[in-house]
Amino acid sequence: MFGMATYTVDPLLSQPAQPMGFCPRDSAPPSSPTPRLPRLPPPAPVSRWPPGLPTLEASACTYDKWMMPQFKCYWKVVSPQTRVALAFGPVAAGRYGMDMTLWEGLQGRGDLYRTLLREGTTALLNSYNSVGFFYPTLGVIDRMNRALLGSSRQALTTALRFRRANSGAFGPGNVTCNFDPCS
Repeated sequence: MFGMATYTVDPLLSQPAQPMGFCPRDSAPPSSPTPRLPRLPPPAPVSRWPPGLPTLEASACTYDKWMMPQFKCYWKVVSPQTRVALAFGPVAAGRYGMDMTLWEGLQGRGDLYRTLLREGTTALLNSYNSVGFFYPTLGVIDRMNRALLGSSRQALTTALRFRRANSGAFGPGNVTCNFDPCS
């Protein structure tokens, strides 16, 4: 329209360590008072599996959900202190070292391979948590190792696929994160 074009893009998969000089500086929008909403009655209890058991229903949670303290009970097979080398094997140990933990891996930004680790770790946790997750556990580990052995383009593609699966974009319908706060 009027000689102009509109483009949409996905959000950044990986954030640079420092913004480029031509990027505007981040400024916080002015805060406005939030209106008070009336309190709703609590919903009727739903029969769910305890957090210690994997769910049969498909669930896909992003890395930020896995980092929230109220969802720590969903770390089942591995803990935040599990070493990346133990979870993903010797290929990952060669890239990330023997001391990096899964918790540190979830905080990866600024580098393609740290982003791959963040999304791969999230996919691994989702596969342990939900039988219906798009990737089975061994598939996550295999894809992660292939990405680490391949080109940077393969690593980026794998990170993007993991990110889409973690956000529920793959698979039948709209898959959401089925976490309830731990008690």
